[in-house]
Amino acid sequence: MKINSAKFVKSVPGDDPIFEDGIPQIAFIGRSNVGKSSVINSLVNINGLARTSAFPGRTQLINLFLINESTYFVDLPGYGFAKLSNEAREELWAMVNWYFFNSPYNQKKIVLIIDANVGLTKDDVEMLKTLEDHHKEIVIVANKVDKLKRKDYGRQMQEIKNLAGTNKIIPYSAEEKTGVEELLAEIL
Repeated sequence: MKINSAKFVKSVPGDDPIFEDGIPQIAFIGRSNVGKSSVINSLVNINGLARTSAFPGRTQLINLFLINESTYFVDLPGYGFAKLSNEAREELWAMVNWYFFNSPYNQKKIVLIIDANVGLTKDDVEMLKTLEDHHKEIVIVANKVDKLKRKDYGRQMQEIKNLAGTNKIIPYSAEEKTGVEELLAEIL
C-alpha cells in the first residue's frame, strides 16, 4: 500500500469527538526519543509532518495525522525518561493509559517503537505485556538499525525477538528508510 496523502489534523489532550468519526486508528507508542515522529515522517515521506526533537518528551499531546483520507496515524507521548517534572510525566502516562486502556476507542494496530541498539527495556516489556493483556494488535518496530554495528546486528535482533514473543518485529531505520514498505504493508 502506498501513502498518497498525509496531513496533520489536530493535537488533543485526551477525549475528543475526532476519535468517534469512525476512521481507523494506528497508534505509535514507545519510550521518549526512540524516533516515533521520525518513523511517521519516513512512512509518509514528508520531513517535518510530525515534529521531531532531540529533547526527550517533545510530544505532550495526542497528535493525529490523516493518511490517504482513510486512516489516522496517532502519535502518542513517549513513556519513560523525559526532561519533564514528575507531575508532567504522570499526566502524560495518564493520557496514554486512558487512550489505550480506558477509552472506548479501538486501535486497528499499535506500532511499538523501540531503539534497536538498546533493545526492549523494562518499560518496553511492561508496555508490551499490558498491550497484550488488553488484546491489542501489536507490531514492534526496532528503529535505528542503521546505528547497530554489523557484528552486533544478529545478536541484538535475537535478543529483541526473545522478549517480543510472537509479535511481529520489523527492523527499521527512519533515516535510511529501511523497513518502510514492510511496515506499511503491516499497518495499512
